[in-house]
Amino acid sequence: MISRIDLRGDVLPEGGALRDLLPRAEFDVEAALETVRPICEDVRHRGSAAVVEWGERFDGVRIASVRVPAKALTRALAELDPAVRAALEESIRRARLVHRAQRRTTHTTQVVPGGSVTEKWVPVERVGLYVPGGRSVYPSSVVMNVVPAQEAGVDGVAVASPPQKDFDGLPHPTILAACALLGVDEVYAAGGAQAVAMFAYGTEDCPPVNLVTGPGNIYVAAAKRLLKGRVGIDAEAGPTEIAILADATADPAHVAADLISQAEHDPMAAAVLVTDSEELAAATEAELAVQVPATKHITDRVEPALAGRQSAIVLVSSVEDGLKVVDAYGAEHLEIQTADAAAVADRVRNAGAIFVGPWSPVSLGDYCAGSNHVLPTGGCACHSSGLSVQSFLRGIHIVDYSRDALAEVTHHVVALAEAEDLPAHGAALKARFAEGELDEHRGWKVPQQ
Repeated sequence: MISRIDLRGDVLPEGGALRDLLPRAEFDVEAALETVRPICEDVRHRGSAAVVEWGERFDGVRIASVRVPAKALTRALAELDPAVRAALEESIRRARLVHRAQRRTTHTTQVVPGGSVTEKWVPVERVGLYVPGGRSVYPSSVVMNVVPAQEAGVDGVAVASPPQKDFDGLPHPTILAACALLGVDEVYAAGGAQAVAMFAYGTEDCPPVNLVTGPGNIYVAAAKRLLKGRVGIDAEAGPTEIAILADATADPAHVAADLISQAEHDPMAAAVLVTDSEELAAATEAELAVQVPATKHITDRVEPALAGRQSAIVLVSSVEDGLKVVDAYGAEHLEIQTADAAAVADRVRNAGAIFVGPWSPVSLGDYCAGSNHVLPTGGCACHSSGLSVQSFLRGIHIVDYSRDALAEVTHHVVALAEAEDLPAHGAALKARFAEGELDEHRGWKVPQQ
């Protein structure tokens, strides 16, 4: 059901050589670019009509309007299962606690007397938040996208999710209810590349945005890559993944359950166990044999995901080697189920989010931990972070120097400008002072014109 990779006995390779030994899903965004290019161009030139037609082709339903009517949002919230509503409200409450604490404040540094640099954090004006709607329904992704945008102070928040044939071309009602709970009334029945293009170029129904965030399939990722620059993006999300670093103290029933929970997302989902315990590996395989037949999405998702090249049990000689492996892998979600798990987790450098010990499973983070579940995939955790308030903020430096402070540093600016063969840069400073005025600062004169 799941393969093994044995890295015991030998000295582990470094860097890319180690990464190449580890399982990873194939996700060729570059190849998908040529598929999404004509879709995006069509939306650019024909607007909402193109969004409607591509939605009919890919989602199997022709919608009357791309913009979801306000009454549909109200109705969805009124008809929401009370238990689901309570769970969403608690998810929102916890997410707000965590994300509110991320907001940065303006800070001024006095560089010299009379010279200061202030860093001011300003939210983007308008964002487009994408919520998938393929194999599963993700109201939790509404929460994870909207809450940090709102806590950052973004004025314009728009959500897009694919139209559903079973709901008269509207996004899934639970998606709409989550938007209503969060006070988002600008919602669009648009999915895939056409939704990203709608956000990037704007249409008669949807003004263009400054930033697009949210996970999606390979075509969403390809559209983000194609339109990056025209619009800001958070990341090119690939197939979801979990890595579990565990030793003999871990409960194999917990480990197997957590691997299955990730595998049920998608047949391309990655589930990786890294362990120094042969006994745990065997016990986990035995648990998978028991638990997989009892789960829901066996043949269409779980079994293909666990059996795919992207999933494996990786055997290592020690937890120390296991740390090297998970750092090389850079998992979207990393669980630490070892003795002294908190200390081991503190040494991890590369992960989208880290879940410490047996009582902090990834499923908790997906919904109600307070953390964000929009995280870097495909090893991108070695250089990128998950979605946060910072994703929606821009830092702007404000430079404020007095006449004396500028005079004091002019000779340094001139020296560097001339070293770069850009003498006009230095001349722009010297032009502000009368002949001889700079003598008192550094003992040189403004050249006569």
